[in-house]
Amino acid sequence: MNSLDQASERQTSADLVFGKLYDDIVGLTLLPGTRISEVEVAKRFDLSRQPIREAFGQLSRMGLIKVSPQRPTVVRHFSLEDIQNARFIRTAIEADVVRLACKDRDTDVDAAVDANIAAQEKAVSQGDAEQWHELDYEFHRLLCRGARSEFAFELIAASKRQVDRLCVLSLTSQSAMETLLKDHLELLAAMRAGNRSKADKALRRHLDRLTPTIKSVYEKHPDYFE
Repeated sequence: MNSLDQASERQTSADLVFGKLYDDIVGLTLLPGTRISEVEVAKRFDLSRQPIREAFGQLSRMGLIKVSPQRPTVVRHFSLEDIQNARFIRTAIEADVVRLACKDRDTDVDAAVDANIAAQEKAVSQGDAEQWHELDYEFHRLLCRGARSEFAFELIAASKRQVDRLCVLSLTSQSAMETLLKDHLELLAAMRAGNRSKADKALRRHLDRLTPTIKSVYEKHPDYFE
């Protein structure tokens, strides 16, 4: 039986291949510059080349692979320009989310946010960086939901893809997680108090903590960049 046959009927073969390749690329199982071919991927999943071509198209549009005529398809290198642009977009969108939440947030989301914070505290105490990153992702999604702008997180997530791969190369220490958790708590408190100025400052300080990470990864792995 085809290895993909047990997957949800709602998903096409192209969706499943895309998901697996996306995880491999973002998780750096496939490093920047790695060649990937439709033929090899088709053999891996026991599929025709059409769904592979569709998955490649999605990954290319997301800027994760580079498809060029008459040249091998490769996992895209990091681009400092793309990363800078993505961070600009995310900050602009999330700052407006915070503004909306300060003005009129959906308090029904508060319980989910509080549960997320409790889980973050547990992850920090256990030094579980992988769990922490998942909870951080969910925390920012919940902020959008609380601001009645959950659609905005789709745009934030799209811009985050440019930096998610890079973050995998930088191990998150327990002290770093503690700092980020403190950021979340300060941001949350300011939003719930309706203090837009304080919330905006907390958000920008939080997002700017990625700057030294980018610099460090660039210095350690220059061959992964364009």
